[in-house]
Amino acid sequence: MEVVNQLKAQGLLAGVVLAEGVSVLPSPASLRALIDRLVEARMAAEFPPAALKDGVRNLLRRGGFKPSGRNKPASEYLVQAAREGRFPFINNLVDINNYLSLRSGLPISLLDASVLSGSICIRCGQPGEQYVFNESGQSINLAGLICVCGGAPEAGVPLGNPIKDSMAGKLKPLTESAAGIIYAPSDVVSEAEMEGFLGEFSALLGEYGGAQNLVQYIA
Repeated sequence: MEVVNQLKAQGLLAGVVLAEGVSVLPSPASLRALIDRLVEARMAAEFPPAALKDGVRNLLRRGGFKPSGRNKPASEYLVQAAREGRFPFINNLVDINNYLSLRSGLPISLLDASVLSGSICIRCGQPGEQYVFNESGQSINLAGLICVCGGAPEAGVPLGNPIKDSMAGKLKPLTESAAGIIYAPSDVVSEAEMEGFLGEFSALLGEYGGAQNLVQYIA
């Protein structure tokens, strides 16, 4: 997998995990219990720290996007859902993704790696770009928003972002390979911390997702 981060100079530290041999299944009781313990902890204390919350929002603003209201980072949505007792359980792979986002305070995309066509380009969305993000056919305007694109190393087609991933990029029942992309502000999160998150992501995908081949990238 070729990974190109065009936004590194704008302060984006991107971590990528490519997992092959995964299976999409209901989460086992042990994974749900792990998530429940974290949800309980997030209900009891303020999270994320102000520096991290502001850092993520400021990172998204650098392209001109406004991360507020219905367009707030997915990580903030998960924290709010945890506090309100409605943390979502979807399937083992998505639940792993959401657990790590809730633990780290960082937005994470989880995509079917087959649609990336061997390359990931992380760039800002261009004026007029948009994609459908749910089964109801709702779309999100991608102009100025950090986007994960597949199909070409220098541009590609937008498939995910720190707010909402596309329907085209989301996991399917028969998905066999997945790519997780962690978005972090480089002035708040160090490469060593990113390596730690990627290691945890990989371990969870191996234990609960059946992943047999795992590769990590920091871009």
